[in-house]
Amino acid sequence: MSVTVTLPDGSELSVEAGSTVEDVAYEIGPGLGRDTVAGVVDGEFVAKEHPIEEDVEIEIVTDGSDEYVDALRHSAAHVFAQALQRLHPEATLTIGPPTDDGFYYDVTGVDLDEADLEEISAEAEGIIEADVPIERVEMSREEAFEYYEDNPFKREILEEEAAGEDPVSFYEQGEFRDLCRGPHVESTGEIGGFALLEISGAYWRGSEDNEMLTRVYGTAFPTESELEEFLERREQAKERDHRKIGREMDLFSVPDHSPGCPHYHPNGMTIRRELEEYIREQNDELGYEEVRTPELNKAELWKPTGHYETFTEQDEMFAWEQGSAGTGSEDEGTEYGLKPMNCANHAYIFDQQIRSYRDLPVRFSEFGNVYRNEQSGELSGLLRVRGMTQDDGHAFIRPDQIEREITDTLRVIEEIYEQFDFEVIYKLETKGETAVGSDEVWEEATEALRESLENGGLEYDVEEGEAAFYGPKIGLDARDALGREWTIGTVQLDFNIPERLELSYTGRDNEEHRPVMVHRALLGSFERFMGVMIEHFDGNFPTWLAPEQVRILPISDDNVAYAEEIEQELSDFRVGIEDRSWTIGKKIQTAHDDRVPYMLIVGGNEEEAGTVSVRDRFERERDDVSPVEFRDHLGSEVGQKRTEPDFLE
Repeated sequence: MSVTVTLPDGSELSVEAGSTVEDVAYEIGPGLGRDTVAGVVDGEFVAKEHPIEEDVEIEIVTDGSDEYVDALRHSAAHVFAQALQRLHPEATLTIGPPTDDGFYYDVTGVDLDEADLEEISAEAEGIIEADVPIERVEMSREEAFEYYEDNPFKREILEEEAAGEDPVSFYEQGEFRDLCRGPHVESTGEIGGFALLEISGAYWRGSEDNEMLTRVYGTAFPTESELEEFLERREQAKERDHRKIGREMDLFSVPDHSPGCPHYHPNGMTIRRELEEYIREQNDELGYEEVRTPELNKAELWKPTGHYETFTEQDEMFAWEQGSAGTGSEDEGTEYGLKPMNCANHAYIFDQQIRSYRDLPVRFSEFGNVYRNEQSGELSGLLRVRGMTQDDGHAFIRPDQIEREITDTLRVIEEIYEQFDFEVIYKLETKGETAVGSDEVWEEATEALRESLENGGLEYDVEEGEAAFYGPKIGLDARDALGREWTIGTVQLDFNIPERLELSYTGRDNEEHRPVMVHRALLGSFERFMGVMIEHFDGNFPTWLAPEQVRILPISDDNVAYAEEIEQELSDFRVGIEDRSWTIGKKIQTAHDDRVPYMLIVGGNEEEAGTVSVRDRFERERDDVSPVEFRDHLGSEVGQKRTEPDFLE
């Protein structure tokens, strides 16, 4: 029996069922066969020994492929585990996958701290220098269970991820053997740059009900120079860490009594309010009407849409049953929850009126507070939270309005990203395993998004299987000043929720029709966007966003009254006076440390002439400036939301 494999260029190849990825590569050409490291089969990264049993799309991975680094980092995780067990035979291994930046391995049974990493790293370097071959071997399920007699974590993997597999695959390098599907590189010597980075705690399977493990993070690259570049960027990222800058600028805090729920301090709230007003302007341009919906709802609201099942299965929903037996409460036995998203509430508002085809599009926007039960170990400042405010929006449209709606939304999002000097990366995310609705509906929705991207001349990557359960989406990533990519905005097309909620409008034919829903978030959430933006700008915000836009620095106490006159002249802006009895040098340094865009220095000469000396955060200076001239420029700079202070250019 033969099967058909489709190659990336669209060509097809017929091979025998059971042929491996490597066999397919040899069919294409002996050189490619020899160079094969792994494969991507229907979007899944697999070992070169992976058998092809049905018609599939396949991509051969070599050391020149983007996916090669994933295989190399997976092998580096095994090198770490081998080094660890040489030094600490008592260590129990659990899982060690590759990540976007490197790898981690979760272990238990051994007490490790940061000081241990140097010794383990040295042992790992020896394994790499020895260029130990990495070989795939198979073992029967019975043998595997015996092999892991004292390792309940690996036995659980055999019972769950590897359920039904017999034999199961292991990878060996020297004396080390680990249960693993792969893929891996040919030998440890392919790892050109290796480093262990840090240690943290992590619950087994990410559940707080399970054992706390020790997680060791590391990274690996094909060359030492790539590793050095990464480590340099990592140091830069530490300096830009939004949590560090947040403390320095007094922007926000996340206290223990509200884990994952940020508190905005006055400075942080100033930035957030500016962002809110900016997004309101964009919503007005797109024709959205702002609404407000409650955070607390009966769980029944989310059951028809599929959200309840999805979020509870993933243990991400805050839900509870009201009252208890015998209390006599009116709500006894009723389940309530904090909303994890705003879709169902907006659909409810849409359904409160009889809608005509002439009424559509109907668009609702909301700065909606939503809650997700993220694991405590995953929380990270503003970037990973439990309580967030989405700049959410839902448009209810006719099918013939899809392309225009998507195109207009993408145009505005691109303008927003340019405003913050982000590079935009578009990703078309397609149907995944948890999807609801028919294949035909998904194909129609996916094609509509694809056409909007292509008609707009936008380049995009396809992320197979990454869509939300109710419809495909365009994910928008922002590439920041350090070259990191952050998923922020999203545009999703949804035929399923209107069908499930039986939403309707009256068409030209006087018959009822289903609207299509567009789910979109311009910034994503204010929390994540602010975290990304703080790091992107290193706290040096554009003047329109800066909590303090101007600080007036009187040279002596005698000049404070004149400073107050200048403050009045600039009363439309956020202005402070540094009136502490410090030297002017210390006042300037403090303003720089506080990341204030502009400083106005006033002394006796300035007071006599009725002028100011202007200094910006780039240390450019100009004397004898008219306060009116500076005020007018500031109004233009702030009004146009320019990225950098440019009065002294």
